[in-house]
Amino acid sequence: MDFKFATRTLILAIAGSSLAMPALAQWQWIDKDGRKVFSDRAPPADILQKNILKQPGSKTPPPPSGTDTGATAPVPAVTASAAPAGKASAPKFSGKDAQLEARKKEAEDLETAKKQAEEEKMAKARADNCERAKKGQATLKSGVRIALTNAKGEREFMDDAARAAETKRLQAIAESDCGK
Repeated sequence: MDFKFATRTLILAIAGSSLAMPALAQWQWIDKDGRKVFSDRAPPADILQKNILKQPGSKTPPPPSGTDTGATAPVPAVTASAAPAGKASAPKFSGKDAQLEARKKEAEDLETAKKQAEEEKMAKARADNCERAKKGQATLKSGVRIALTNAKGEREFMDDAARAAETKRLQAIAESDCGK
């Protein structure tokens, strides 16, 4: 039983490694924009031999043939003039995403608008409380008898102690809401 298991494992290992061999057939080159490109296919014809960094079956590219100087001399001259133009036309990455920055700014603006609306709402509520407190103080200072309804629904008149407590409460509200 162990022999069958070991044989089966060995066969699977050999099959797996043979299937992984095509994955090693990788090309690596620098394109016209100066970016590294990795592919399992050969680079396009316009890629110069010196820009090919890796070919299948070798870790480094073959050395450029220097025997025919007439054919290779014009090519570097064209490449030298084309390389700065390619780099100049390459987009400059600042490390920031414009859409992300726009969304962040929009969210910050929305948050600021919410805070401002909340502050306006609170200011309006304070102004309303201030006005009510001043009216209540004026009513209490006028000396008019004030009737209240108790929990049973019966009508009661405010005595001097209740009037003083209500005046003190309205004064605290006026100080907190009218002063700001």
